[in-house]
Amino acid sequence: MTFYTLNYIQNNQNTDRAIFYILMLVAASAMIIFTVLYLRDRFNTRYRDLGIIALLFLLMFVGTQYEKYTQINMQKSQATQIIPFIKSVARDENVKTSDVLVNSTTLTDGMIVRIDSKNVDYQLNLNEDRNTYTLTQAHVIDHRVDVKN
Repeated sequence: MTFYTLNYIQNNQNTDRAIFYILMLVAASAMIIFTVLYLRDRFNTRYRDLGIIALLFLLMFVGTQYEKYTQINMQKSQATQIIPFIKSVARDENVKTSDVLVNSTTLTDGMIVRIDSKNVDYQLNLNEDRNTYTLTQAHVIDHRVDVKN
């Protein structure tokens, strides 16, 4: 079973998008260069075709970035729900926030909360409006745990 710490949830909200930015810059630069070359010699249609190919790559990279952007915004909104929950559990149990581990990066009913310093597992029960919760002690069958810091 995989558990996540508060530090992991806060730090992994952003993904590395540098590769896509570089590819978008290369495609845009190629499109501009091929457009200038085509405008200098309109009889040579090779540059026009290469410019269109570069434009298509640029549009593909922009579409991919937009999809990742929407996924990241969804992950951020879900992470903003679980961060106060972890802090609340740590305060209620009188432990550090680094000792509270959860098995989901989103706040879901039925997820497992582990208090690492006490070696106790709880199951989360959320109410309808997700403003209050109860923790009932749970017993995990497989005690092998992978902790993501």
